[in-house]
Amino acid sequence: MLTLPWKHPTIVAGVPWKNPVGTASGTFNVEACSRFYDVAQMGAVSTKGVSIIPWEGNPTPRTAETPAGTVNSVGLQNPGLDHYLANDLPMLKRMGANVITNVAGHSDEDYIQVVERLADKPCDMLEINVSCPNVSHGGMSVGTDAKALHHLIGALRNITDKPMIVKLSPNVTDIVGIAKAAVDAGADALSLINTLVGMRINTTTGRPILANITGGVSGPCIFPIALSFVWRVRRALPDIPIIGIGGISNGDNALEYLYAGANAVEVGAAALLDPIAPLRIARELDDLLDARPELAEKLAEGRTW
Repeated sequence: MLTLPWKHPTIVAGVPWKNPVGTASGTFNVEACSRFYDVAQMGAVSTKGVSIIPWEGNPTPRTAETPAGTVNSVGLQNPGLDHYLANDLPMLKRMGANVITNVAGHSDEDYIQVVERLADKPCDMLEINVSCPNVSHGGMSVGTDAKALHHLIGALRNITDKPMIVKLSPNVTDIVGIAKAAVDAGADALSLINTLVGMRINTTTGRPILANITGGVSGPCIFPIALSFVWRVRRALPDIPIIGIGGISNGDNALEYLYAGANAVEVGAAALLDPIAPLRIARELDDLLDARPELAEKLAEGRTW
């Protein structure tokens, strides 16, 4: 594969990225994506959420289209940590990728076991997905409760020195309070946003399309919403590294996130439509930064606009 030099790197929580664009968890599979592009050319790749044991995910139908986006209820289906450590992680490191391992769990103990097992493994960063239903907290997502989130991230901080990103849910009344709880407990960076809650109805049957009734909305339709969340968190927390996620379709979208205060971005739903979208967007952004030397200089030093 042809490799062109990257002109504008960034730094996220002390970890160098060759460019400010990564893949979003849930939309990246190393075996599939590596058929289309050199995954090591991304700033980072965030892998599918990994749990301590395999998860089957939610019943079908799991996906539905919506104007300028999709609604999905896959349910974090994954083959489990043992498979990830034996297959995906070694493959990615052989390719030379910068790896963010996304961690999922249905209880605090689930998260702790995964992070303990990853402590001496070669992943470069951890991304803690706190949007899973959590039995430790009555089935409520830890990411919607500042106290529960602080407790979980504090426990994980005590067992790993790896840079730890906390992926925030937008389905809260006060994103700033949630973000502060994560940072106060030891998060090294934040990624936001995860999907919004939505649904579709089949007007022939009058029933919800998704078997799980509601799912996560992603795609261009959430772009302005996600951008506002990044802006708000950056104003409240001027020093924490932020990865912007949501509705990025081109380099100009990514650039908006950088001007909103993000250090980097992750591309998700666009890759479901166009497999090479993450690399294309990274190239577009690299060229756009040529004309913005002040922003490019800040990013290269790990600072933000």
